[in-house]
Amino acid sequence: MPRSIPLRTLLPWSFLPYIAVSIVHVAALAADSDIAGPTKIWLIPLLAIPVIVSLRPRPVFAIALLLAAIILSWLGDSAGALFPTGPELPLMLLFFGLAHIAYMVLFIRVLRHRRMPWWTLVYVAWWIAMIVVLGPHTGALLPAVAAYGIVLGGTAAFAARCHPLVVVGSIFFLLSDTVLAFRLFTDMPAWTSPIVMLTYTLGQGLIVAGVLVSLRQRSTR
Repeated sequence: MPRSIPLRTLLPWSFLPYIAVSIVHVAALAADSDIAGPTKIWLIPLLAIPVIVSLRPRPVFAIALLLAAIILSWLGDSAGALFPTGPELPLMLLFFGLAHIAYMVLFIRVLRHRRMPWWTLVYVAWWIAMIVVLGPHTGALLPAVAAYGIVLGGTAAFAARCHPLVVVGSIFFLLSDTVLAFRLFTDMPAWTSPIVMLTYTLGQGLIVAGVLVSLRQRSTR
């Protein structure tokens, strides 16, 4: 039997920078502060810290996938700043779509603990509902939005085979992008912006924590 790795051994100082900047960023959004933009750019790179320092020995393939998902998520977050002359929303969809593909490969090839549970069919219903409700508002972006919805829902579905932290993190990620989609394509109140980033930072942090817990458990077998 694998030895259980307590979560407290994984979440000391290495996650603290990410947690601190996440709190500052969400608070800045709620207060409509100018530091919301810079803190958003710093958020996701800070998740590389626990990835780099938490595992010895390191399973190269899994770490490469996890770091790829982190880097691609950072590119999605920073698309407007890094590519000021490019189409921001399509670039966001592209980078985050690739990040979700990296997560799915990681969940399928490395972290699977059990069969896909039947309740993941809810993600199929979620995708259909999103297309029906938001489709008329997306215009020429409908194919890209639909494709992104598939990989987003796929990430959440395959996460259901993994560690509970990964399951919950993927649900938060799905919730964040769902609220963001309504913000982008419909009229939503300003207070939903902090909700998008609160659920997003929780989602990404829990996914990374869950992946690292799983990999450390595997390394002790």
